[in-house]
Order: sequence, then structure tokens, then C-alpha cells
Amino acid sequence: MGFFSDLKEDLSQAVNELMPEEELEAALAGENTQEKAGFSAQDLSDMLDKVEAISNEQGITEGVVADQPDISKAVSQQKEENVMEGKKNFREKRGEEKKMEFQPTKMMTDETAVVTAGMSITGDICSGGSLELIGSVNGNIDILGKLNITGVIEGNSHAAEIYAEGAKVTGEINSQGSVKIGQSSVVIGNITATSAVIAGAVKGDIDVHGPVILDTSAIVMGNIKSKSVQINNGAVIEGLCSQCYADVNPTSFFDEIKKKSK
Repeated sequence: MGFFSDLKEDLSQAVNELMPEEELEAALAGENTQEKAGFSAQDLSDMLDKVEAISNEQGITEGVVADQPDISKAVSQQKEENVMEGKKNFREKRGEEKKMEFQPTKMMTDETAVVTAGMSITGDICSGGSLELIGSVNGNIDILGKLNITGVIEGNSHAAEIYAEGAKVTGEINSQGSVKIGQSSVVIGNITATSAVIAGAVKGDIDVHGPVILDTSAIVMGNIKSKSVQINNGAVIEGLCSQCYADVNPTSFFDEIKKKSK
């Protein structure tokens, strides 16, 4: 006898024990089903027959079920996999939260760090103070104070003010204030600031919202965008020079004159 046949027989026996014989006969006859049992024994029997028929159509016979893996074992294994997956997701999420929680925040300080002449640093430098760079750094520098460079940098620099004297910089220079490139300094990279004084050599574009002064020893290979430009005698420039941040727009100025002349 199959699994569903046994289940059907067990349920029928349970109904016989729970219901008086008279009520059972009435239920089988289809009488008072809604008032006494909620559904008839015949309905239960029909339902089990349908389930058994569907199972047989899908090949879940007694012989086939015996050859299948233990269902309870498969369910337990699936639950265990779900729990492990949930723990993994929780650990990953918790790790991201800790990473964000312990991420250092920079605060402005009056301290000045010094990278001495015999010191070489490989990696990024992040500080809330100023930095005196005499040695060499192979990495990016991001500070809130002033950056004085007399050494070597291979990486991008970001600071409130940047001064380079006898320095060699390969990377972009980004200053919130002024930039000064001394006579014996060489910069290979773009420069962005509010004002700039160039006395050394720069290979890259200069983007300054304020004035740019090119001293007599300046050598610039790149385009210059600024509010005003002062070029001293002897400075060498290879590139375009545009005062796009000036108070007067030449294009608009001449357009107005053209309109008035008509």
C-alpha cells in the first residue's frame, strides 16, 4: 500500500474515532456537513484521492519514493545553507559598517610634520596640519595646511597652499589658495589654484581663478586659464593663454558694440 493510501486510511480512522457513528453516516450521506464537521468525510476522501493521483502522475509512487533521498534530510540541509548564507551576508554588512564607522576624519591642526632629507615614503600621506617635505614621497599628499616642497613627489598633491623651491613634482598640484613654483623647481602635471607665481618649469595646464604671474625664469608648456596674466620679460610659454575668469568678457563686449552700431 502506498504512502498516500496509508495516510488516507489513518485519517479515515481518526474521523471515525472523533465523530459519533450517526454523525459519520450523515456526513458520508452529505447531510449537515457545514454545521457539524465543516467538510464531509467524502470531501476528505476525494481530496486524498486527488493528491494521490497527482503524485502518481509525477512519478512519486511508493517504489520511486523509496529510491529518492530523504526529504527531511534535504530540507534540513537547505535550512542550514540558508542560515550560513544569512550569517555571511550579516558579516559582510557588519564589516562595511565598521569600515565606515572607523574611517578617519581630518581636522585642522597647527602641527607641522617633516619628511627629512634622508627619508623616503612609499604611500599616501593624509594630515590635518602642514607638511615640510625635504625627502621623497611616492604617493599622494592630502593635507589641510600648507605644503612646502624642497624634495621629490611622485603623486598628486592637495593642500591649502603649496610652495615648491628646488623641488621635482610629477603629478597634479591642487591648492585651495596660492601656488608658488620656485626658480629651480620642475613640475610635470596640471596646476589648479586661486593664484599662482611661476618661476620654474611647468609642463601641464594652469587653471587659476585669480592672477597668474610668470617670472623671467618661467618655462611653461601648456595652456593657461586665469583672471589676469602678468608675463615678465624672458618668460617662455608654449600654449594658449585665456583670461576666461576676467570680469570683462571680450565676446560679449564686442557683441554689444556691434548691436549699438546697427
